[in-house]
Amino acid sequence: MSKQRIVFMGTPAFAVASLDALMRAGVDVAAVVTAPDRPAGRGQQPHMSAVKEYANSRALPVLQPEKLRDPAFLSTLDGIGAVLYVVVAFRMLPEVVWMKPPLGTINLHASLLPAYRGAAPINWVIINGETRTGVTTFLIQKQIDTGDILGTEEVDIGPEESAGELHDRLAAKGAGLLVHTVEDILQGRSVARPQAHLGNPVTLAPKLTTEGCRIDWGLNAHRVHDFVRGLSPHPGAWTTLVRDNGITSHFKILLARIAGPMAPSASSGTIRTSDSGLLIACAQGWLLATEVQAEGKRRMPATDFIRGAGDLSGVRML
Repeated sequence: MSKQRIVFMGTPAFAVASLDALMRAGVDVAAVVTAPDRPAGRGQQPHMSAVKEYANSRALPVLQPEKLRDPAFLSTLDGIGAVLYVVVAFRMLPEVVWMKPPLGTINLHASLLPAYRGAAPINWVIINGETRTGVTTFLIQKQIDTGDILGTEEVDIGPEESAGELHDRLAAKGAGLLVHTVEDILQGRSVARPQAHLGNPVTLAPKLTTEGCRIDWGLNAHRVHDFVRGLSPHPGAWTTLVRDNGITSHFKILLARIAGPMAPSASSGTIRTSDSGLLIACAQGWLLATEVQAEGKRRMPATDFIRGAGDLSGVRML
């Protein structure tokens, strides 16, 4: 048995880039732990995670415990005898798991810790209008995202960049950082630094909620623009479309841009149409929605929505 085996734990597409990079670097991945298959789609057929799909393509052993404290799962981990566990976009591990390997358990996080600790760092850095973020590798300990730092890489955030676009860039950047971190640990040259020693303020990136994704048209256009791109493409920033007959519907704005320096000539949430999309009045300035999704419809260019919506006079966003 190799003395340098690792166990990889992850579930979504973000983690696949890291697992692939480790494999390409020749790291001995003894097993992959991922979420159990879940019903999905119209037929509610069992759906495997992106990490499981990749692991299967590389003939890697896959473990899918429902409960991480399951004695059978813990026994299997003991039998693997890995020296290091690597976690990317997985659920919170109990101490009985992350304390097992002699070299510890490390995590890749999509922010520059201690900034944006929590479940949704990519969304929140954009929502808050940040211009810089990055990725961090650190040692897992009891409190989530608080462990000692092993490595960081910074990236700039584009002024029009969406959460989806940043997600893909950070997945690639994080994969490279993770390979370096794992190699340093396995070769005995890693250095861990307590987060408190970095002197940076702690900020949080809590899990997104449905109500928390609702647009506040009482904010200025810059803030609303950041909010929309920070939730694009998923879960999507939403608002309530109110017609003049009082009928309301759920309405998502998936892509938008600030419509110049025009001062709002109407109350917040008022709609105007243009050749480029839907103009919506904010507390200060106008937002131009260019891709939208009406309730019960597919996502579409806002111009297509305008053509099919009929008379929009008297319609507003609430």
